[in-house]
Amino acid sequence: MKQKPETAAAAPGFQIAPMIDVVFVIMLFFMVMAGAVKVEHELKTTLPGNAETAKETDLPDEVTIGVSETGEITLNEDPVGAPGDKLLENLYNQMKLMGQAAEQSKTKLLITVQAEENARYERVINVLDILAKANITNVTFAVSDTE
Repeated sequence: MKQKPETAAAAPGFQIAPMIDVVFVIMLFFMVMAGAVKVEHELKTTLPGNAETAKETDLPDEVTIGVSETGEITLNEDPVGAPGDKLLENLYNQMKLMGQAAEQSKTKLLITVQAEENARYERVINVLDILAKANITNVTFAVSDTE
């Protein structure tokens, strides 16, 4: 009979201790990271869309004031101010009348100042001064087309 050599080691089997250590490290990682997650808060916002209203919505009367490179002022394509006129009395009178008419009819008056690219800033400020003097507050700006 032959005997088995004693040098042959027994099969080590499945080692559970290192596996438990790895699981605890992973669990510790997730516990620490769970505290770092930021909570998102809901914002009370409404996005623009096609909302239906119970009553008819009045659109504002839109008036365009143009400022040319030469300093000429136009009101809805009609000239109202010469390039050297800083007081712009014609523009003031028409803006005052339009403002009063909009107030009486309870509508909004929307003024769009459309200056050409090379128009002088001083001329645009003259127009804004006239609008402030006429008590017009709903003013927007637009860039004129160069075509």
